[in-house]
Amino acid sequence: MTASSDLPPIPAKRYFTIGEVSELCGVKAHVLRYWEQEFSQLRPMKRRGNRRYYQHHEVLLIRRIRELLYDQGFTIHGARAKLSQSAALDMAPRRLEPEAPPEPLPAGDPQDWPEPSREELVNELMLLRELLLGD
Repeated sequence: MTASSDLPPIPAKRYFTIGEVSELCGVKAHVLRYWEQEFSQLRPMKRRGNRRYYQHHEVLLIRRIRELLYDQGFTIHGARAKLSQSAALDMAPRRLEPEAPPEPLPAGDPQDWPEPSREELVNELMLLRELLLGD
């Protein structure tokens, strides 16, 4: 089993397919679908054909669930309780701290910036099309 520290970095994308999330989190796709039933916080967007699209925060949540279950030995029930406890602490009033400034854009001419892959562009366009058409 892959340790949490051995997982690949999460790319700067808006949406991830279940296959991509499976690779990023070291968890098989059928396990991700099962976890959706067990953890109410995990709700990927579903589009045409019931295809799942996960956002960055959901990938982080899956990594946290994986850590609790596989690395720390929690049961599903225990992991669910731990996540609920963490969420309650996050909701507790606390001193406001300034947000970190957004990451600056790469230096130089935008024409010199690295281009996204064709696959990333096609995936993004397909998702936008589905969102606009409401399929």
